[in-house]
Amino acid sequence: QVQLVESGGGLVQAGGSLRLSCAASGLTFSNYDMDWFRQAPGKQREFVAGVNWAGSSSSYADSVKGRFTVSRDNAKGTAYLQMNSLRPEDTAVYYCAARRAFRSAYDYWGQGTQVTVSS
Repeated sequence: QVQLVESGGGLVQAGGSLRLSCAASGLTFSNYDMDWFRQAPGKQREFVAGVNWAGSSSSYADSVKGRFTVSRDNAKGTAYLQMNSLRPEDTAVYYCAARRAFRSAYDYWGQGTQVTVSS
């Protein structure tokens, strides 16, 4: 079966960095766009960043532009989210999601990884 497994979350001080990974299995990874979302307590899940199937195009929420970088390694079946200059408001559970290229609906979600940024 298809699995998306996030890792790399943790506790970091404001201004620090973390790198999240999303390891995919059970699917042809290069057929899917990969997106990252986050959900803070009491808030709705929000889009953070996304990378297309080829790794040639990416997009970001305004709140993370210039601080976060999304990437992927199709040979490893893994997507990444490099997070720099972290702020307390970045604290959330981060999820990766797979969406078939050129389609809008998400097919698969990971279980999430907690990121906590202390001030």
